[in-house]
Amino acid sequence: MPRAVILLSGGLDSATVAAIAKSEGHELFALTVDYGQRHRIEIEAAKKVAEHLGIAQHIIMPVDFRIFGGSSLTSEMEVPKDVPPEQIGQTIPNTYVPARNTVFLALALAYAETVAAETIYIGISNVDYSGYPDCRPEFLQAFNLLANLATKAGVEKSPFVIEAPLISFTKRETILRGLGLGVDYSLTFTCYDPSPKGKSCGRCESCQLRRAAFREAGVPDPAESRV
Repeated sequence: MPRAVILLSGGLDSATVAAIAKSEGHELFALTVDYGQRHRIEIEAAKKVAEHLGIAQHIIMPVDFRIFGGSSLTSEMEVPKDVPPEQIGQTIPNTYVPARNTVFLALALAYAETVAAETIYIGISNVDYSGYPDCRPEFLQAFNLLANLATKAGVEKSPFVIEAPLISFTKRETILRGLGLGVDYSLTFTCYDPSPKGKSCGRCESCQLRRAAFREAGVPDPAESRV
């Protein structure tokens, strides 16, 4: 069985990608990065998703981005709320964490080389998103080139492949794909500014995109009780 590393955040997208990777016959090795994020409850969600999917190994790695700050997810900056839906994705919001996906993929690459996995899966989309530059196809193509130039495995044997199967999916399409694969979305968490008790705010861009996606998919959100 070929091995793959999955960047597992505990959110809707990464849970769906993990299910896709499993359906394609991969033995999965999950990496969750504890980067000091405001919404740390997602780490617990990642643990539940990993257990549900039968992940072979799940590593939770601390890399404290709060040392740098620069984002409302890693500092005291206020998370944007109640942004009109038509404006989401038009500018890069302060929830962007500088170079986050570059760092995450670099860590996943090191993990993949260690466990002899040739594929790395990441749950990013260039549709229905907040406009982050590290969610674009151009970024993935550039990192894939880097992965095969910068590693012993990439030079000596089969090249690494970075897979982002949701890159052109709307959130609605992501949910329908996941439901078809048996993803339990009640285990996932999607909010940038949860309450101290772990309740979703219902007003940040992440909450808005999730709510609209389930509505468009015509199915109830099983995690709605968290709002």
